[in-house]
Amino acid sequence: MRGWVQQRQAGPAIGLIAQLVLLALLAATVGLGTAGWLVGVGCAGTITAALGLGLARHPRERMEPASWLTLGRAALGVGVAALTADSFARDTPVALLVAVASVALALDLVDGWIARRTGTESALGAAFDGEVDAFLLLALSVYAAPAYGAWVLAIGAARYLFLVAQRPLPWLRAPLPPRRWRKVVTAVQGVVLTVAAADVLPHGLMRAVLALAVGLLAASFGECVWWLWRRRRAVEHHVPVVDVEPPHRGPLRTGIATALTVLAVLFVWAGLVAPDPARVLTVGAFVRVPLELLVVVAVAVVLPRTPRRVLAVVLGAVLAVLMVVKVLDFGFIAAFDRPFDPVSDSAYAGIGIETLRDGVGRASANVLVVGIAVLFVALLALPVLALLRVTRVAAGHRQWALGAVAALGVVWVALRVVGAPAASSSAATLATREVEAVRTGLHAREVLAEEIPRDRFKATPGDRLLTGLRGKDVLLLFVESYGRVAVQDSSFSPRVNAVLDRGTAELKADGFASRSAFLSSSTFGGLSWLAHSTMQSGIRIGTQRGYDQLVKSDRLTLATAFKRAGWRTLAEDPVNKRNWPEGSDFYHYDKVYDRRNIGYRGPGFGIAPMPDQFVLEALQRHELAKRDRRPVFAEVDLITSHAPWTKIPRLVPWDDLGDGSIFSRVPVEESTRASLFGDAARARRAYGHSIEYSMRSIIEFVQRYGDKNTVVVLLGDHQPATTVSGAGASHDVPISVIARDPKVTDQIAGWRWQDGLHPSPKAPVWPMQSFRDRFLGAFGSTPASH
Repeated sequence: MRGWVQQRQAGPAIGLIAQLVLLALLAATVGLGTAGWLVGVGCAGTITAALGLGLARHPRERMEPASWLTLGRAALGVGVAALTADSFARDTPVALLVAVASVALALDLVDGWIARRTGTESALGAAFDGEVDAFLLLALSVYAAPAYGAWVLAIGAARYLFLVAQRPLPWLRAPLPPRRWRKVVTAVQGVVLTVAAADVLPHGLMRAVLALAVGLLAASFGECVWWLWRRRRAVEHHVPVVDVEPPHRGPLRTGIATALTVLAVLFVWAGLVAPDPARVLTVGAFVRVPLELLVVVAVAVVLPRTPRRVLAVVLGAVLAVLMVVKVLDFGFIAAFDRPFDPVSDSAYAGIGIETLRDGVGRASANVLVVGIAVLFVALLALPVLALLRVTRVAAGHRQWALGAVAALGVVWVALRVVGAPAASSSAATLATREVEAVRTGLHAREVLAEEIPRDRFKATPGDRLLTGLRGKDVLLLFVESYGRVAVQDSSFSPRVNAVLDRGTAELKADGFASRSAFLSSSTFGGLSWLAHSTMQSGIRIGTQRGYDQLVKSDRLTLATAFKRAGWRTLAEDPVNKRNWPEGSDFYHYDKVYDRRNIGYRGPGFGIAPMPDQFVLEALQRHELAKRDRRPVFAEVDLITSHAPWTKIPRLVPWDDLGDGSIFSRVPVEESTRASLFGDAARARRAYGHSIEYSMRSIIEFVQRYGDKNTVVVLLGDHQPATTVSGAGASHDVPISVIARDPKVTDQIAGWRWQDGLHPSPKAPVWPMQSFRDRFLGAFGSTPASH
């Protein structure tokens, strides 16, 4: 008896020593900072106290072999937590953290096996094992969250939120029956988080896998809560809870159960046959027979309970991901004229939230974000729960289910034979397409890596670059969302064209000539920086992944070429409000002006924090007006025409601009929230007004400040979203070159661009990425050969 008591008392003490020894080993080998020590010691003390409390609550149990192994896993978890805490203050050896976590996960398969083989399974051992699992998941999720988003913390926090909920909801404290699939789901969380920590997969793909893991976890906890809710009355009356259905159901419960089953079938059915964005979303589009559901039900009814549940969870998770992808496809096609890219597009979540806050305000944006998050969590969890119910009911009514599957199978084959679209296998097709998209996205990195070094201007010395523009200020003006739709075949294009034609005449009267054409942008509806990098680098950049790869290279940009040739190089990005490393590390600008240092003190105009007129005047005031200076190359991003076109400023006298505070006293020309509330006609009209404003600002700026040494390259970055441009619009954007010196326009005569600022439908169309080489070739000496 004394030995048993001593063994029980020694367990927590030995565990604490083991954990402290591990921390000391980490400190001696890879180093452990203050944060690592504090978190490690705190976690070790918490685990020791929890184990001691568990032993006190189970006086008839002791530390069995499996529990000693679990205690070792706890020590490894403490090591992971310490390394995670250290990662926020210093570089952490990722390989070591992943190795320690992997060993802890592998041992999780062993301790249960030992308990079963030795016949020493116990409530204490099971509870201790579960808490160690939860602790390890928490540590790994904290490590992964900075790279993949705070939502990853949901994996680690789930168990502890469940514990917190038990205080106000006592029925959650009832013991749950053992379920193998819950162990599987927990193991999946650990594996996925460890892979995320290893950073061996593309972030877009890893985010998708993490989202799938969150969906599985939500389904697992959802089932547990549902099981406990149905038995809450027994808990309240202190009746032992058993894992059996009530022997009889009343008509109300039977009706509710039937309704839930019907809803589950309809939900899964709709998720499988929901049309892709290329088709019209109508009720008829859902009247199709999904082959995938027939196959799943046929397989599920012949499987034993546990494999059937595993099948339902896995396939439900796959369906959840496909449903999310369909929703994202609709959004991306509406905004960017292309489907969702699983490899690259997940990186835009933070940018989208920030843009939404700038457009509608932080409070409204936060409400929308919470609503969207709830929707996506529901989309991830509901398919799993629905498929679990469908397969369970089908297995309970095997003969009826097989008969229905056979009948619908015959109908499906008949429909397919006659070529009717009602015979659907669209979910399998979408899954195949997404796998191919991931493969293509991963391969694109290799393709771009080969393309970046191929640059015939890379080794060209500065004295042979841009010789035809010596002494001239070259301004590269990007007008947000200035696309072909602004000048052709739209309700607002006549007004825009009138501004351009009048501007052409006014500039000509002042001695300026202009030539115009079209470029095919690498993006559509947004993501302007992709077009900017395409234009400057001479390589088509259509994804964030490609952009991230490009800006880490030494590819020659227009800005770098001008700098090499002796120009002072600048960027004006009035919407930016944080450091922009690419500005100095990739484009090598001498100076970057943004919202923080441009000097604007007036009101904002929706997403645009200041009017285009002020941005151009600031360029003149800060740089062009200086005496005895080098010629300037400047990329200027004009963003008054940025969606959603909620506020459009008026032009004011240039001498009155000052610090911009005048705009607080001048009524806006247009104020509408049409694009946010579905009024496409008003949105298109507001967009047209914004383009008119931007063009008038640029024309007046050139008239007021331009001289024989001014060269302006004016272009759009992309077309506006389909709300304005319409479905199936091209990616074309207008481009114009404006100069007073006839030598400049003479050097591009071979381009055969059209006279004036208004390109006609027959104007040449170049790929945007071709402009850099043609520009450097037209205005420079013969480039160096490879």
